[in-house]
This record gives sequence, C-alpha cells and structure tokens, in this order.
Amino acid sequence: MRLLLVRHGQSQWNAARRLQGQADIGLSDLGKRQADALRPVIEKIGHCRAVSSDLARVRDTAHRIGAEPMRFTEALREIDVGDWTGRAIEDIRGENEDAYQGWRAGTSAPPGGETWASFVERVTDVIETEKRNACENLLIVCHGGVIRAILQRYIGLDPAQIIPVAPASLSAFRLGNGKQPRLELFNYLPDSPDFGAPD
Repeated sequence: MRLLLVRHGQSQWNAARRLQGQADIGLSDLGKRQADALRPVIEKIGHCRAVSSDLARVRDTAHRIGAEPMRFTEALREIDVGDWTGRAIEDIRGENEDAYQGWRAGTSAPPGGETWASFVERVTDVIETEKRNACENLLIVCHGGVIRAILQRYIGLDPAQIIPVAPASLSAFRLGNGKQPRLELFNYLPDSPDFGAPD
C-alpha cells in the first residue's frame, strides 16, 4: 500500500507565521490556489480512498484536490500546541529558542500542549486501522506535524531531521508486503520547491 500524504494549503495563520495547532483556521487565498494546483497531480496518480483531518483548512484542501470518497477524523488533527496556539513563531523563539527547538524535535511540549509521543500514537492508530483494508494508493490529507509523525513511525526519521513540508505538498511512501517501508517522494510541489515552509 502506498500512502499519499498531502499537507493542507497555506492557512491564514501560516501566512502570518502563527502556530495553529488545533485552532480551526481556514485557507488563505494563496492556500486555495495551491490546493487547486495540486489537484491534477492527485487525479493523475489516483487513489482508492481518502482520510482527512476534520479541521477547515484540511477539509477545504481535501475537496479542492478531489479527495473523494473522504472520511474525516479528529485523530488526524495537528498536534495541540497548548498555550502557544495563535502565537507568532518569532515571539515564541524570541522568548525561548530552546523550548521551541525542543518542540520541533519532539522532545518537549508547549505549556498545556500535547506530547510528541501521544501525538504519534494518535496519528499512527489511524494508519494501522486503514492498513487492515489495504489498497493501492491511500490518500491522507492532513497537517505538517502529522506527516512528520508518520515519517518517524514508519521510516525512522526523527522530527528534528525533517523540514516542515510545504503547504499543499505531496509526499509518498510504501508500506507492507513484508518489506521495509520506503520513502518514494517528499515535499513535492507542482510548481516550484519550497524549502522555507512554516510550522
């Protein structure tokens, strides 16, 4: 089974460089265009079914890329960033760079936030459930942190070693058949690369 991992398009808070976590923030106009640009790629690859976070920025992305039939679930929501929700990344880093880098590396949580370990378990429970009804291309429309969690669990990449994937980007890897999981595609954009994507 191949997992096709799509991060939502740019949200209004991505554009402002604010952490969202589980805040229900919609797509920016650019985010809508990004998702629309990815649709032909998803259509060309094809998918057997799709599962998505239930937050608005992901739901809208899923519809725009043609992710049907779709199942929405809270279990694929972004990691809860607690007291950092809605705060500017620059302000958080200015106050405590070590705390921010620890959070990005999965070794610490923001005050009132979700731990990396519990987040990874929540996310991979969805994947394990989906694996029971394996298909050729399973489309997962989600958040950047969800993609990092999946890559850590199945590929062994620590979150500190993974750049934030770009909004409306596609990553893919193979699972199953008694073989080691294999990363096939990472951070693909239909127009141009983006190496400075927001958290």
